Amino acid sequence: MDLKCLSCMVLFPVHIVYYILKASVYLLLPSRRKTLIKEVVLITGGGRGIGRHLAQEFAKQGAKKVILWGRTEKCLKETCEEISQLGTDCHYFLCDVANREEVYKQAKVVREKVGDVTILVNNAAVVHGKSLMDSDDDSLLKSQHINTMGQFWTTKAFLPRMLELQHGHVVCINSILSQSPIPGAIDYCTSKASSLAFMESLTLGLLDCPGVGCTTVLPFHTNTEMFQGMRVRFPALFPPLKPETVAERTVDAVRTNTAYVYMPWTMHALVVLKSFMPQAALEEIHKFSGSYTCMNTFKGRT
Repeated sequence: MDLKCLSCMVLFPVHIVYYILKASVYLLLPSRRKTLIKEVVLITGGGRGIGRHLAQEFAKQGAKKVILWGRTEKCLKETCEEISQLGTDCHYFLCDVANREEVYKQAKVVREKVGDVTILVNNAAVVHGKSLMDSDDDSLLKSQHINTMGQFWTTKAFLPRMLELQHGHVVCINSILSQSPIPGAIDYCTSKASSLAFMESLTLGLLDCPGVGCTTVLPFHTNTEMFQGMRVRFPALFPPLKPETVAERTVDAVRTNTAYVYMPWTMHALVVLKSFMPQAALEEIHKFSGSYTCMNTFKGRT
């Protein structure tokens, strides 16, 4: 073993301890927040739910322009008018992120009509709320194409220009179900797990790219119409998150360049427990929490 390899092995644990201590100190100190005054934000699924609140929050925090993508023009138009009333330049475009050609085509239109996107928020998602055997093939494919593959196409469309400018941010609204799946939403859980792996790989791949960052948000059950009818056994202990709260934390994470956000913070404990607890114990936790049956009353978006 040469001297260089030996020195790397000796310094490695020192570096690890240093970065842990550094992160701990930063938790205690107020974070520096970057301004959004020059940012052009594009939000997929921006017409309703969390996407709508994200658009409002980015506008309130001073974003230069907000662009909405979605499949329902009525919702997009209403949200666009709300954002315009806040004094922010807002545009909307019909785009199905599951359609690769449509994504690339609309990305070109956005660049020509609005300008370069500097913050991309991959928020569009669907959930069918059925078991594997009760799901038809087309519905399963739709979930994967929108929730997972859509991120590939949007990121490929806008990331190259961010790298050229050495300025940009890619955001993913994921879910804690990507790390703690439940029955009755197998399409959603699988697609979100794939989405999380995509973001983890992308985040590491951009470490040496100055000025370009990533943020992945993993919220607990959020009170939107997409998960209408879902019931938690102990709502007093685990109340559903408000979409505006998710939006506020997401925008703040972008401003502080935070890579991963778990909501609420207790979800960190869930991930840690899953890493070492035996399967039988995890099954008891699921039974106690009611996650086995929480989708039995699921209605979804009407």
